[in-house]
Parts: sequence; C-alpha cells; structure tokens
Amino acid sequence: MTSDLVFILLALLTIVPAVWVVFSPNIVHAGFALLFTLFGVAGLYAYMGADFIAVTQMMVYIGGVLVLVLFTVMMTRVPLGKRANYGLDRFVPAGVLSLAVFGLLYKSITSVDWGAGHTEAVPTVAEIGTNFMTNYIFPFEYVSLVLLAAMIGAAILIREEKFSEDEPENGETEVQS
Repeated sequence: MTSDLVFILLALLTIVPAVWVVFSPNIVHAGFALLFTLFGVAGLYAYMGADFIAVTQMMVYIGGVLVLVLFTVMMTRVPLGKRANYGLDRFVPAGVLSLAVFGLLYKSITSVDWGAGHTEAVPTVAEIGTNFMTNYIFPFEYVSLVLLAAMIGAAILIREEKFSEDEPENGETEVQS
C-alpha cells in the first residue's frame, strides 16, 4: 500500500508538470515545470532500484541540460509584437500523431504481464565505479578531455571583444605625452 502511494506521488510529480510544460504559454514557466518533471523521473528511477540512472538523471539532465536550456531561454530576446494565430492546419496533424503514439503506448503497456519476473533491485553504483576506474579508465579520461575541449571552444566562441572608439584595437596602449 505504501509503495503504491509512493509510485502514485512520483507519477503525479512527473505527469502534472509535463502537462504544464506542454500547455504553458510562458516558456520560462515551462522550463521550470520541466525541472519538476525531471525530478519525478529521477524519483521513479530510484523507486525502481536504478540508483545510478537516478543520480545520472539528476546530474546530467537537471544539473546540465535544464540549466543550459533555462539560461538560453532567459538570455534570448524575444521580439514583442503580435502573437501568431495558428489555425487547425497545425493542430490537426499534431493531434492525429499524438493519438497514434498514445494508442501504440497503450497497446504496449497493456500487452505486458507486469507481475512476471519480479526480482529484487541490486545496487549498481559500486560495480560501475569499479569498472570506470579499472577496465574503462582510458575511455573515461578521454571523454573528460573531449568535454574539456568542448567547454574551452564554447567559451572562445561566445566571448565578445568590445573595443571603444578611444581604445586601440591591436591591444597596444597609447603613450600619453
């Protein structure tokens, strides 16, 4: 009974903000609602015993991707003006596709015997950490160097150099006499 209640609360924590993300007219509010959706997904992973995936979900998606999305949204200047008026030509195909995906998901979910094959969850973090630091140390370090190079490249690309009219552009300082 208690485990069912925990699952229902985590499912609601995932689904309700996801609906808010889809129907929110404000993109910043949608981004913050996505935060709660991703927390709910991480909670569901932890509930299922996938502790490594739960922590990875929080670090990668909440700590990295969502922060990047929110910064991008908040730093983008949206021109003010009339909102576009979209007719049925955009909503009908999206609705048909959504219903088809929903039907496929419903058929997939109801055709599985969920009670069969229930096993106890086994923690995996220690085994994954041991493999990272022994068998897979070279790929692990290589990925960290690639990510470092990408961060340095991104910092170089977004850096703006602003020169005032009084300041020389070649970096030399003027000698005052």
